[in-house]
Amino acid sequence: MRTPWLSIVIPFYNEEDNVRPLHNQLVEALSDLGRSYEVVAVNDGSTDRTLAALEAIVKEDCRWKVVVLRRNFGQTAALTAGFDHATGDVIVTLDGDLQNDPADIPTLLELIDEYDLVSGWRAERKDPFLSRRLPSLLANWLISTTTGVKLHDYGCTLKAYRRVVIENLRLYGELHRFIPAIASWMGIAITEVKTHHRPRRFGRSKYSIVRTVRVLLDLIAVKFLLQFSTSPIQIFGGLGLTVGAGGGALLLYLASLKLLLGQQIGGRPLLLLAILLVILGVQLVGMGLLGEMVARVYHETQRKPIYMVQRIILGVEPEGSLGELDP
Repeated sequence: MRTPWLSIVIPFYNEEDNVRPLHNQLVEALSDLGRSYEVVAVNDGSTDRTLAALEAIVKEDCRWKVVVLRRNFGQTAALTAGFDHATGDVIVTLDGDLQNDPADIPTLLELIDEYDLVSGWRAERKDPFLSRRLPSLLANWLISTTTGVKLHDYGCTLKAYRRVVIENLRLYGELHRFIPAIASWMGIAITEVKTHHRPRRFGRSKYSIVRTVRVLLDLIAVKFLLQFSTSPIQIFGGLGLTVGAGGGALLLYLASLKLLLGQQIGGRPLLLLAILLVILGVQLVGMGLLGEMVARVYHETQRKPIYMVQRIILGVEPEGSLGELDP
């Protein structure tokens, strides 16, 4: 089978009622594409009949392949598994819940020759305001301000990437939503286009407040990785020297009071503060040196995989049969 130009990566978790409609909509949306494509469906440990629905699609459509994960690893891991098994020059991601409109894919592809990453923007989002849209607005503003990569909708899964962007990504946690920011150090060209968003018809949303907390924590990690991942001594050492210098200045001040004016300083809280600042400064510098060692090990050793594949189900030509590969 020839290598397709386009790979569409879709993570599924308990979306049995959405599989067939999504397949039909993708066929319709890409009927005039004029270029070859494949669909990499990742079953992220579904406990309903999602896998059975995907297997039925694969038997009918040789452009589909299913990556079956051993358990639910989360959206970031599922997308990473899809990226690893995608072979196209251009990769498009979208959710499996039918809220992203496959008809928007050609719109994203029209810009992929000019940009390395084309991100969807759910300008008229069909989700509850207080529980979904308001936290999303705040998160998008915070992420854009913190990372310096201005996007209206970081959380929209519908995105198109050139392969070079995906090949240099290492994701974990909830970092899939930060891909534009993480990839920005490569100097990639990013644009954003308005896309349609539809209310969920089948299944239940996987969003929860716990996920929001994880996103905020990952944002701190991304900010650190973007600026100090290769040299953590710059932030910890800088803080350590600043704090230590402040403690040293206080100690000099107290020493001058004792030696020049003969004042008692043993009972002053300021003395304890000065000693604390000096100790804290030393600890921060030490953390920076340890961070340098960890960064060195990180960049020189292979990382632990964030997902485990159970099997891969491949679509075959109509006259063939369904095949399964053990990884």
